[in-house]
Amino acid sequence: MNNKTNEELQNLVGQATAGDKKALETLVTDVQDIVFNLSLRMLGTFADAEDATQDILLKMITHLSSFQGNSSFTTWLFRIAANHLKNYKKHMFARHPLSFEYYGDDIENGKIQDVPDLTQNVEKDLLAEELKMSCTNVMLQCLDIESRCIFILGTMFQIDSRMAGDILGITPEAYRQRLSRIRKKMADFLGQYCGEYGNGKCKCKDRVNYAIQSHRINPLHLDYMTATEVSVQTMVDVKNAMEDIDGLSQDFSFCKPYQSPERTKYLIQEFLDSTLLSIVQKP
Repeated sequence: MNNKTNEELQNLVGQATAGDKKALETLVTDVQDIVFNLSLRMLGTFADAEDATQDILLKMITHLSSFQGNSSFTTWLFRIAANHLKNYKKHMFARHPLSFEYYGDDIENGKIQDVPDLTQNVEKDLLAEELKMSCTNVMLQCLDIESRCIFILGTMFQIDSRMAGDILGITPEAYRQRLSRIRKKMADFLGQYCGEYGNGKCKCKDRVNYAIQSHRINPLHLDYMTATEVSVQTMVDVKNAMEDIDGLSQDFSFCKPYQSPERTKYLIQEFLDSTLLSIVQKP
């Protein structure tokens, strides 16, 4: 992903809506990782995030001519993505919602010692790391949809309160207050239950087989361990509106960003190759 300021992104929008296909392809390439990572955290699984990313990028492309420049392009894109994801009903956790109470009870009472070895000769340390990334991501699904979006925007993307308020349709003050409460809730849960990031008894390596039995991870298909990471700073540099957030954010360093999967890139490129630029051109 190439780092560009909002001004550079807005210039690409102007070129794309004027009929420049190369500018459109560059624009999509520059934002697809942002869209994928927001989708992954909001929806909880790679498969659902891939599908939603394609939907959002196609929506961005087909609505590009409506971008008026009244806000930054990044704000406009985040608003499209956030609204789409908050109303997305096809993902797994929409059908099987989680709560902190359910998650905590599973940690306390899951019969992990009764499960046989299901690792299929895959290194247990690798499976434990996969579970850690999956577990902390799925934990976000314990938040209601609005709180989840606030947490992700504020903690992973470090979006300032003015921009976040514009995206979500709330005041900057309300956003800051809600973000602080949500982050405390997440930190309290980690501190109570998680042995990796807090003082809890839950250890990923001890729960690998239980996680395989529960279909939380698949030893033959490790999404997180095979995904290509990108630096957090690369994600942050795509936008230019930032503010300092307190040290509590260090508790959430597990929110690693990833490149969007090749399948998503291929399908979007296929769409760009097959469609007429009149779709994005201003009338």
